[in-house]
Amino acid sequence: MCGITGWIDFERDLTHESARAGAMTGTMACRGPDAEGLWIDGHAALGHRRLAVIDLEGSRQPMTAEDDEGRTLASLTFCGEIYNYRELRAELSTLGHRFRTAGDTEVVLRGYLQWGPDLARRLNGMFALAIWDTRTEELLLLRDRMGVKPLFYLPTEHGVLFGSEPKAILANPLAPRRVSAEGLCEILDMVKTPEAAVFAGMYEVRPGQFVRVGRQGLRKHTYWRLEAREHTDDLPTTIATVRELLEDVVARQLVSDVPLCLLLSGGLDSSTVTALAARASAARGLGAVRSFSVDFADAADRFQPDAVRGMRDTPFVHDLVDHVGTRHTEVVLDSAGLAEPALRASVLRAVDQPPAFWGDMWPSLYLLFRSVKQHSTVALSGEAADELFGGYRWFRNPAAVKADTFPWLTSGSARYFGGLALLDKGFLDKLDLPGYRQDRYQEALAEVPRLPGESADDRMMRKVGYLNLTRFVQTLLDRKDRMSMAVGLEVRVPFCDHRLVEYVFNTPWAMKSFDGREKSLLRAAAADLLPRSVLERVKSPYPATQDPIYEQALRTELADVLAAPDSPVAPLLDRSRAAKALAGPLGDVSRPYDRGSLEMALWLNAWLTEYDVTLDV
Repeated sequence: MCGITGWIDFERDLTHESARAGAMTGTMACRGPDAEGLWIDGHAALGHRRLAVIDLEGSRQPMTAEDDEGRTLASLTFCGEIYNYRELRAELSTLGHRFRTAGDTEVVLRGYLQWGPDLARRLNGMFALAIWDTRTEELLLLRDRMGVKPLFYLPTEHGVLFGSEPKAILANPLAPRRVSAEGLCEILDMVKTPEAAVFAGMYEVRPGQFVRVGRQGLRKHTYWRLEAREHTDDLPTTIATVRELLEDVVARQLVSDVPLCLLLSGGLDSSTVTALAARASAARGLGAVRSFSVDFADAADRFQPDAVRGMRDTPFVHDLVDHVGTRHTEVVLDSAGLAEPALRASVLRAVDQPPAFWGDMWPSLYLLFRSVKQHSTVALSGEAADELFGGYRWFRNPAAVKADTFPWLTSGSARYFGGLALLDKGFLDKLDLPGYRQDRYQEALAEVPRLPGESADDRMMRKVGYLNLTRFVQTLLDRKDRMSMAVGLEVRVPFCDHRLVEYVFNTPWAMKSFDGREKSLLRAAAADLLPRSVLERVKSPYPATQDPIYEQALRTELADVLAAPDSPVAPLLDRSRAAKALAGPLGDVSRPYDRGSLEMALWLNAWLTEYDVTLDV
């Protein structure tokens, strides 16, 4: 796992631009703390920061491939893991390719020389990569099917800038630090539009897409998308197939030359992955796997059930650990520390934009990953199972399913993503968030694949599944990637394996909910793996602090912002509402969404200050 960046300019000799290319690469140091590489040849500069996971001594990047005369054919900078690289290596060897290293990087490079961009369809993994073909003077930008790894680019007058994160691009003077109304809408609404980026002129390679950049311009190609296919398996066969796929996926993703662990919440998703990993590890004679969970100090005494969290995670974590025998560590966080300026600055620098929702969950996730990194370099997560198997309440809420908007932004769910209460009404009117949301929804709706003869109910649930897998999950995957890579931790996501996604996406809703509960199909597939308490547990989201000291710290910081005459966020705030927010709690402190408006105001102020952003509204 790594950070990549680069610069293509068909009118400039970039061999004289090593300092700027090096500065772009340097911004990715957290993503790749183990090594740095820079390759420049004429019109192309590729940068790489490495987090060594496989083939620790080899596989340094950027990596080049040469012909028999020593002439460079192509150069690669690559972020991610290819889980089927051994099979691809064997196939390429039979085709005459010779390998100097033992990792997946050279397999990707040799695969490109053999198959060109069609390589994309052969890869099983999470990846973002750039290949400069010296023979054609063309750049290939390629991203994995589900968008687990990020990849941004900014077209310039004579080429393109690209990077794993916007900060790599912004390190080049050619990149403007300008944000339009559309960019602000992407920040302020729970809508992560494929290809859209916050900074003007910048884009993100869409999941399942590759971009080719040559002298004739930029072209986009889709190599994978969710498709509607008839599901012919009966329920027992479907359950068995899901189990077989999960066993294969988890086994593949346990490959690592560095310490590996499991992120465990005690919920169905992470517990299933942990149990499967424990079995696979034992079968290989590797002993007990290591697991980590998170909780807050004094949570046992302070916890209050709310609409989405009926119980703490900890008792379920302990049940699973006792059941499968992991070597477990509980990371206990101090709520007051979540508001520390240094921590919040680290989070902001990792994200390059205000973390719009679940404000305290970003710093808490950062702290969790930082603790995990002290023991492991790779972790497996249960992320994306809710979007795939139908774990959220809006999957079972008829009003949300039938609504003419994203189902998570309907009454009952939208409150969890609200953070606009302190923003000035005139400012919000200029942005027209409702209009922007509706436009993005209609775009998404037009993409939903259809199956001839499908019932109206199945068609409706296919829509909900598609929106979750192409929009909602992107926010969670991005949060996971930014917070983990900020501390040099690689997090793998077994539920994003495209084979599993394709199969479950096309499974009728009646099978996904055959027992009347959330994630019925996954629960049945894991029935023999888990203790009954975990198997029967109702879905609960990532924990949030309920300690009032955290909200008080936010109010204190907001008072300082309002008192400062040069606070950049001040013109965007409704000062009368902000003053009321200083007077006391905004609501029930056991509900983290009540703090969203405080967090949004503070994140915006820090972002505008740190990034020197120009707003075009």
